[in-house]
Order: sequence, then structure tokens, then C-alpha cells
Amino acid sequence: MLLVAIPTAMVLSWLGWPATKAWLIGAAFSFSSTVLVFKSLGELGGVGTRSGRGTIAILLFQDAALIPLLLCLPMLVPTASGINSTWWMQLLQWSYMGLTTIAFIAGTLLLRIFMTHVAIPRIMKHRSPEVVVLLALVVLGSVTLIAAKVGLPAAIGAFAAGVILGETRWAEQIDTLILPFREVFSAIFFVSLGLLIDPAAVLERPLLIGGLIVGLIALKSLASLVALRATGLSLATASGPSLGLAHVGEFAFVLIMLATSSGIVSESERQIVLAVAGGTLLIAPLLIRWGFRNVSQEPRETSDPIGSIHQHSSTAPGAVIVGMGPIGRATAMQLHSMGYELSCVDLNPLNLQTFAQMGLTTVAGDAESESCLMSADIATAKLVIICIPQDEIAVRVTGLSRRLNASAIIVVRCRYVHTTIQLNQAGATHVVSEEANAASQLVQLISPA
Repeated sequence: MLLVAIPTAMVLSWLGWPATKAWLIGAAFSFSSTVLVFKSLGELGGVGTRSGRGTIAILLFQDAALIPLLLCLPMLVPTASGINSTWWMQLLQWSYMGLTTIAFIAGTLLLRIFMTHVAIPRIMKHRSPEVVVLLALVVLGSVTLIAAKVGLPAAIGAFAAGVILGETRWAEQIDTLILPFREVFSAIFFVSLGLLIDPAAVLERPLLIGGLIVGLIALKSLASLVALRATGLSLATASGPSLGLAHVGEFAFVLIMLATSSGIVSESERQIVLAVAGGTLLIAPLLIRWGFRNVSQEPRETSDPIGSIHQHSSTAPGAVIVGMGPIGRATAMQLHSMGYELSCVDLNPLNLQTFAQMGLTTVAGDAESESCLMSADIATAKLVIICIPQDEIAVRVTGLSRRLNASAIIVVRCRYVHTTIQLNQAGATHVVSEEANAASQLVQLISPA
């Protein structure tokens, strides 16, 4: 972040911007988009790779760095607006902000304890998704309102609400239930960013804005390369992801808009900054796709599942379904109606959302890892159904499943007939070949009645 903020501030100072504004915009430009990068890594299967984890670590550090920047923002208002406050007035302002922040943090921790040990356990007994969603929205709205009332940025309140609801045994279920809200508001947020940019302002200074966009992408690529190299990645491995981080993230827009509303940045300056940030964000999907194009081919650094939601119950027979595509979902619904206690495993959390809302055990992670399957209680399952569309992965998952559970019935779906032999050798009890079934159905259709 410093490798981006310092050169950016120096360039803006050279262009005639005051030091306070230059450093603020430099800090804003140092952010990358956690939403876009993490979603793309999940789609490309790169979350568990070493470069993917290093990239996520950098993004999480940037997200955490937003907190002190937002807290310091009100203190920049007198300097930016030219008000000559005495030193003791500034000290009083800093002291008030510090005490307010400490009190807010203490209240957040106390509310977290109350929610974890009192409120959430009682609400979960009702097993009502609607009540859980209502609880999450009430906590979010209340804490955000309190933060705004005491003079803290509203974004701090939203962050505190996540701290209150997070790291409990119900956190993943809450996250799954409010996922539709997050997806909807993410779309609204990015649309709103586009509406903030004035095309006329861009056309007035096309060379300046275009040059700043190109220079910023180059600067962020170099800074990201240095940061990823510092995590232990080789130069060849880090070069791709560094390009995927070479854009300005959504938190930068939050910082810029707060600076504008506080009077630190003027309207004309805001349009220049938004045009540069928006330009990098506009081409961010291309940079991310190109930068992480080979990430799925990297070896997995960890075997930990991304997340799991456990709803242990009773004496019903246990079944594990790996791969929640169309075939896996249809199979899960049928087994659920037959009374099986299901555990659903998929790399994409979105495929698990419906089943998490139903109160089933869901594990978002790589089924080739032992801990992921153990989180799905495969060791005690009576039935394991593997619906992975890639045959070579299905073979490896079948072998691992048989090693973890020697007595379970393992049913595997595969595409090609020749894979059947490998699956049987890996430990499959039954194999369903799409190629064989398609041939059989075609023959039946064309045969005379």
C-alpha cells in the first residue's frame, strides 16, 4: 500500500495538489477490490492455492487498513479547509475521537459476547431462516446508526456488525442466509459507482486521465509484485496475480466520497479521481482474468475447507454428496425426502446456499482435501455420492473417500466409460457413466417398437 500511496502522492503534489489531498488520494488508490478478486478466485478454483491465499491476505490487510484511515479522516478537515486550529484544540479533537473509538470497540466486544452466548443460541432454536435474517439486519442497522451518532464513519459500524456476528458456530449459516442481500447490494453499489462518474469531466482531460490510469495500473502491478514476492512466491508465480491486483477497489470510492462530503476534496477534483479509479475498475475483470488464468493449475497449499455449516442431528442414515451441480442438487433433494441426514460439499458456496437455508450440513471447499471431507462427516456416512463433472478429479476424490470410510457405499457419476475401471479400482461401489447411459437411451429411441 505504501508502494502505491507514496508515488501517487508525489505525482499529485507535482501536479499542484495540496499535500493533504495528495496523500489521501494516494491512500485511496492503494486499495484493490476484494469483492471482484475473491469472487474470481472462487470461480477459477484458486482460493486454496499459494498465490490465491497470498492475494487474499493482501486484500484482507487492505480492508483492515481502511479502519484507521476512516478514523483519521475527520481530523483532516480543519487542515484541508484552511482553519487554523490551535494545538490544544487539535489535541482535544484527537482525544475525543480516541476515547469514542475505545468506547465503541468495548461496546462491540460486549455485544459480541451477548450475541454469542445469549441471543443467537435462543434464536437458532426456532430454526427459522427469516428470524436469522432479521437478526442480522437489525444488528447491522443498529450498530451502523450508533457509529454515525457518535461521529464515527458508518462503514466502521458495518465492520463492527461483522465482528459481532462472526467467528461463531452460526457465522457461516448467517452469511449464507444474507448472501442474497449482499449480492443485490453489491450490484447496486457498483452501479452507483458508475453513476458518480461524469463523462463530460473525462472528455475535458482525456490525456491526463488516460495517463494516470495507465501509470496507476503499472504502479500497482509493480507494488503487488513486490508484495507477493514478500509472501514467498517466485517471480514467475507472482507476476500473474500482481496484474490481477492492479486496479482501484470499491473501498477507495467510499474514502473519496467521505472526503468530498467533508470538504477535503472539491467537486472538480473528485471527478478526476473518480474517473481514474473508475477507469481501472472498468478494466479490472480483464486484468483479473488474465492475471489469474493459470491459478487453478497450481498445487493446493492447504487442505482446510473454506467454510462449513454443521447441523448435527439424530440417528438418520448419513449421506455425503460431493458436487452440487444440477445432478447433485436433484440427488440431494431426493435423499432429503427419503430421510437421509445430508452433508453437501462443493467448491462454490453459491451452490450450497439453498441447502444451508434448509438447515443441512454444507462444506464449501476442495473435495480433494482430507479435512474438507472430514468436515462433511464422511467417516460416519453410510452413503457417498460423487457428482463431480471432471472424471480425473472424481477418481481422486473416490480414492480419498474410500480411504476415509472403508464401509460406505460410494456411488460415482462419470462422463466416459473408460473411467469406470479407474473408479472401481479407486473404491467405487457403483459407477454411473453418462456415455453408457446416453448410448443406451439413443438405442432405445431408434429401436422399432
